[in-house]
Amino acid sequence: MDAGALRLLNEERRARRAAILVTDLADGSARVVREGEAVEATLAEPVAKAFRSGNSGAVEAGGRRFFLNVHVPRPRLVAIGAVHITQALAPMAAIAGFDMEIIDPRTAFATKERFPDVALHAEWPEVVLGSRPLDAYTAVAAVTHDPKVDDFPLKAALDAGCFYVGALGSRKTHARRVERLLALGASAEQIGRIHAPIGIAIGASSPAEIAVAVLAQVIRALRTRGAEAARDDAA
Repeated sequence: MDAGALRLLNEERRARRAAILVTDLADGSARVVREGEAVEATLAEPVAKAFRSGNSGAVEAGGRRFFLNVHVPRPRLVAIGAVHITQALAPMAAIAGFDMEIIDPRTAFATKERFPDVALHAEWPEVVLGSRPLDAYTAVAAVTHDPKVDDFPLKAALDAGCFYVGALGSRKTHARRVERLLALGASAEQIGRIHAPIGIAIGASSPAEIAVAVLAQVIRALRTRGAEAARDDAA
Protein backbone atom coordinates (compact mmCIF):
# COMPACT_ATOMS: atom_id res chain seq x y z
CA MET A 1 0.00 0.00 0.00
CA ASP A 2 1.15 3.52 -0.78
CA ALA A 3 2.54 5.24 2.34
CA GLY A 4 0.32 8.27 1.82
CA ALA A 5 -2.80 6.10 1.53
CA LEU A 6 -1.84 4.18 4.68
CA ARG A 7 -1.30 7.41 6.60
CA LEU A 8 -4.68 8.78 5.51
CA LEU A 9 -6.42 5.51 6.35
CA ASN A 10 -4.90 5.46 9.82
CA GLU A 11 -5.90 9.09 10.39
CA GLU A 12 -9.51 8.28 9.53
CA ARG A 13 -9.54 5.23 11.79
CA ARG A 14 -8.11 7.16 14.74
CA ALA A 15 -10.79 9.83 14.29
CA ARG A 16 -13.58 7.19 14.19
CA ARG A 17 -14.42 8.01 10.59
CA ALA A 18 -15.19 5.42 7.94
CA ALA A 19 -12.94 4.92 4.91
CA ILE A 20 -12.45 2.38 2.13
CA LEU A 21 -9.19 1.42 0.48
CA VAL A 22 -10.16 1.00 -3.19
CA THR A 23 -7.70 -1.15 -5.13
CA ASP A 24 -7.84 -1.55 -8.92
CA LEU A 25 -7.25 -5.27 -9.42
CA ALA A 26 -5.94 -4.72 -12.94
CA ASP A 27 -2.94 -2.53 -12.09
CA GLY A 28 -2.77 -2.65 -8.29
CA SER A 29 -3.24 1.10 -7.83
CA ALA A 30 -5.01 2.06 -4.61
CA ARG A 31 -6.66 5.09 -3.07
CA VAL A 32 -8.58 5.92 0.08
CA VAL A 33 -12.21 7.02 -0.17
CA ARG A 34 -13.73 8.65 2.88
CA GLU A 35 -17.42 8.29 3.68
CA GLY A 36 -19.38 11.02 1.90
CA GLU A 37 -16.59 11.69 -0.59
CA ALA A 38 -17.55 11.83 -4.26
CA VAL A 39 -16.41 8.95 -6.48
CA GLU A 40 -16.95 8.17 -10.14
CA ALA A 41 -20.54 7.28 -10.99
CA THR A 42 -19.80 3.61 -11.72
CA LEU A 43 -18.37 3.10 -8.22
CA ALA A 44 -20.86 5.25 -6.32
CA GLU A 45 -23.39 2.55 -5.45
CA PRO A 46 -20.88 -0.24 -4.62
CA VAL A 47 -18.97 2.16 -2.36
CA ALA A 48 -22.15 3.41 -0.64
CA LYS A 49 -23.32 -0.17 -0.11
CA ALA A 50 -19.93 -1.15 1.33
CA PHE A 51 -20.05 1.75 3.80
CA ARG A 52 -23.53 0.71 4.93
CA SER A 53 -22.73 -2.99 5.31
CA GLY A 54 -19.17 -2.66 6.57
CA ASN A 55 -18.22 -5.67 4.43
CA SER A 56 -15.09 -5.82 2.26
CA GLY A 57 -15.04 -7.56 -1.11
CA ALA A 58 -14.46 -7.42 -4.84
CA VAL A 59 -16.84 -5.48 -7.08
CA GLU A 60 -17.14 -4.80 -10.81
CA ALA A 61 -17.73 -1.24 -11.96
CA GLY A 62 -17.41 0.28 -15.40
CA GLY A 63 -15.95 -2.92 -16.82
CA ARG A 64 -13.17 -3.04 -14.21
CA ARG A 65 -12.73 -5.00 -10.99
CA PHE A 66 -11.90 -3.37 -7.69
CA PHE A 67 -11.35 -4.65 -4.19
CA LEU A 68 -13.01 -2.57 -1.49
CA ASN A 69 -11.25 -2.92 1.85
CA VAL A 70 -13.76 -1.36 4.24
CA HIS A 71 -12.77 0.24 7.54
CA VAL A 72 -15.68 1.44 9.66
CA PRO A 73 -15.63 2.28 13.36
CA ARG A 74 -17.21 -0.17 15.77
CA PRO A 75 -20.67 1.27 16.44
CA ARG A 76 -21.30 2.76 19.86
CA LEU A 77 -24.65 2.93 21.64
CA VAL A 78 -24.93 5.50 24.42
CA ALA A 79 -28.00 5.13 26.62
CA ILE A 80 -28.99 8.12 28.71
CA GLY A 81 -30.63 6.55 31.73
CA ALA A 82 -29.80 3.54 33.90
CA VAL A 83 -33.36 2.19 33.86
CA HIS A 84 -35.07 -1.17 33.38
CA ILE A 85 -35.09 -0.76 29.60
CA THR A 86 -31.35 -0.21 29.64
CA GLN A 87 -30.78 -3.31 31.76
CA ALA A 88 -32.35 -5.37 28.98
CA LEU A 89 -30.80 -3.34 26.17
CA ALA A 90 -27.19 -3.58 27.35
CA PRO A 91 -26.62 -7.33 26.84
CA MET A 92 -28.58 -7.32 23.58
CA ALA A 93 -26.48 -4.48 22.20
CA ALA A 94 -23.26 -6.24 23.15
CA ILE A 95 -24.36 -9.41 21.33
CA ALA A 96 -25.21 -7.28 18.27
CA GLY A 97 -21.67 -5.85 18.23
CA PHE A 98 -22.17 -2.43 19.79
CA ASP A 99 -19.91 -0.78 22.35
CA MET A 100 -22.50 0.02 25.01
CA GLU A 101 -22.26 2.92 27.45
CA ILE A 102 -24.75 4.20 30.01
CA ILE A 103 -24.85 7.71 31.44
CA ASP A 104 -26.99 8.63 34.43
CA PRO A 105 -26.12 11.06 37.24
CA ARG A 106 -28.66 9.40 39.53
CA THR A 107 -26.37 7.21 41.62
CA ALA A 108 -29.27 5.20 43.00
CA PHE A 109 -29.84 3.86 39.47
CA ALA A 110 -26.32 3.90 37.99
CA THR A 111 -24.76 1.10 40.04
CA LYS A 112 -22.42 -1.73 39.12
CA GLU A 113 -24.80 -4.14 40.83
CA ARG A 114 -27.46 -3.30 38.24
CA PHE A 115 -25.01 -2.98 35.34
CA PRO A 116 -22.04 -5.26 36.09
CA ASP A 117 -20.63 -5.61 32.58
CA VAL A 118 -21.26 -2.19 31.04
CA ALA A 119 -19.28 1.04 30.76
CA LEU A 120 -21.26 3.03 33.32
CA HIS A 121 -20.90 6.76 34.01
CA ALA A 122 -22.67 8.01 37.15
CA GLU A 123 -22.19 11.63 36.11
CA TRP A 124 -24.07 14.32 34.24
CA PRO A 125 -24.01 13.90 30.44
CA GLU A 126 -22.33 17.30 30.08
CA VAL A 127 -19.34 15.97 32.03
CA VAL A 128 -19.08 12.60 30.30
CA LEU A 129 -19.55 13.88 26.76
CA GLY A 130 -16.96 16.56 27.36
CA SER A 131 -14.28 13.86 27.42
CA ARG A 132 -16.06 11.24 25.31
CA PRO A 133 -17.65 13.20 22.45
CA LEU A 134 -20.34 11.75 20.23
CA ASP A 135 -19.75 11.08 16.53
CA ALA A 136 -21.42 9.77 13.37
CA TYR A 137 -20.93 6.14 14.44
CA THR A 138 -22.68 6.64 17.76
CA ALA A 139 -26.35 6.06 18.54
CA VAL A 140 -27.99 7.88 21.45
CA ALA A 141 -31.08 6.58 23.24
CA ALA A 142 -32.49 8.90 25.91
CA VAL A 143 -34.75 6.99 28.29
CA THR A 144 -34.80 8.79 31.65
CA HIS A 145 -38.03 10.79 31.11
CA ASP A 146 -36.14 13.64 32.83
CA PRO A 147 -35.46 16.74 30.70
CA LYS A 148 -32.63 17.80 33.00
CA VAL A 149 -30.79 14.60 32.04
CA ASP A 150 -32.02 13.92 28.50
CA ASP A 151 -32.06 17.30 26.76
CA PHE A 152 -28.35 18.09 26.68
CA PRO A 153 -27.24 14.74 25.17
CA LEU A 154 -30.09 14.87 22.64
CA LYS A 155 -28.92 18.28 21.43
CA ALA A 156 -25.30 17.06 21.44
CA ALA A 157 -26.28 14.00 19.41
CA LEU A 158 -28.03 16.12 16.80
CA ASP A 159 -25.06 18.47 16.54
CA ALA A 160 -22.61 15.56 16.24
CA GLY A 161 -24.58 13.90 13.42
CA CYS A 162 -25.13 10.67 15.35
CA PHE A 163 -26.55 8.00 13.05
CA TYR A 164 -29.43 7.41 15.46
CA VAL A 165 -31.14 9.61 18.04
CA GLY A 166 -34.12 8.28 19.99
CA ALA A 167 -36.09 9.48 23.00
CA LEU A 168 -38.61 7.77 25.24
CA GLY A 169 -41.97 9.39 25.85
CA SER A 170 -45.40 10.00 24.41
CA ARG A 171 -46.10 12.33 21.52
CA LYS A 172 -47.31 14.93 24.03
CA THR A 173 -44.06 14.57 25.96
CA HIS A 174 -42.09 14.90 22.74
CA ALA A 175 -43.97 18.07 21.75
CA ARG A 176 -42.73 19.70 24.95
CA ARG A 177 -39.25 18.33 24.26
CA VAL A 178 -39.29 19.92 20.81
CA GLU A 179 -39.99 23.31 22.36
CA ARG A 180 -37.05 22.93 24.72
CA LEU A 181 -34.67 21.78 21.98
CA LEU A 182 -35.68 24.68 19.76
CA ALA A 183 -34.90 27.00 22.66
CA LEU A 184 -31.47 25.34 22.92
CA GLY A 185 -30.79 26.20 19.27
CA ALA A 186 -31.70 22.95 17.50
CA SER A 187 -33.24 23.37 14.06
CA ALA A 188 -36.55 21.86 13.02
CA GLU A 189 -34.66 19.68 10.52
CA GLN A 190 -32.40 18.34 13.27
CA ILE A 191 -35.32 17.64 15.58
CA GLY A 192 -37.04 15.74 12.78
CA ARG A 193 -34.27 13.14 13.03
CA ILE A 194 -35.30 12.13 16.55
CA HIS A 195 -37.16 8.83 16.80
CA ALA A 196 -39.86 9.68 19.32
CA PRO A 197 -41.58 7.78 20.74
CA ILE A 198 -38.55 5.49 20.63
CA GLY A 199 -38.42 2.05 18.98
CA ILE A 200 -40.03 0.36 15.98
CA ALA A 201 -43.72 -0.48 16.15
CA ILE A 202 -43.96 -4.03 17.52
CA GLY A 203 -46.54 -3.32 20.23
CA ALA A 204 -43.85 -3.47 22.92
CA SER A 205 -44.98 -3.02 26.52
CA SER A 206 -42.43 -4.56 28.90
CA PRO A 207 -38.93 -3.05 29.36
CA ALA A 208 -37.37 -6.02 27.55
CA GLU A 209 -39.75 -5.70 24.61
CA ILE A 210 -39.08 -1.97 24.37
CA ALA A 211 -35.34 -2.74 24.39
CA VAL A 212 -35.83 -5.11 21.43
CA ALA A 213 -37.76 -2.40 19.56
CA VAL A 214 -35.06 0.17 20.26
CA LEU A 215 -32.17 -2.06 19.22
CA ALA A 216 -33.95 -3.03 16.00
CA GLN A 217 -34.41 0.64 15.16
CA VAL A 218 -30.77 1.39 15.95
CA ILE A 219 -29.55 -1.47 13.73
CA ARG A 220 -31.78 -0.34 10.87
CA ALA A 221 -30.46 3.21 11.18
CA LEU A 222 -26.88 1.93 11.12
CA ARG A 223 -27.38 -0.23 8.04
CA THR A 224 -29.34 2.35 6.05
CA ARG A 225 -27.04 5.34 6.58
CA GLY A 226 -27.11 7.51 3.48
CA ALA A 227 -30.11 5.68 2.07
CA GLU A 228 -33.77 6.60 2.22
CA ALA A 229 -35.67 4.26 4.54
CA ALA A 230 -39.25 4.32 5.67
CA ARG A 231 -39.56 5.07 9.36
CA ASP A 232 -41.96 2.94 11.35
CA ASP A 233 -44.28 4.55 13.83
CA ALA A 234 -42.68 4.19 17.24
CA ALA A 235 -43.79 1.60 19.73
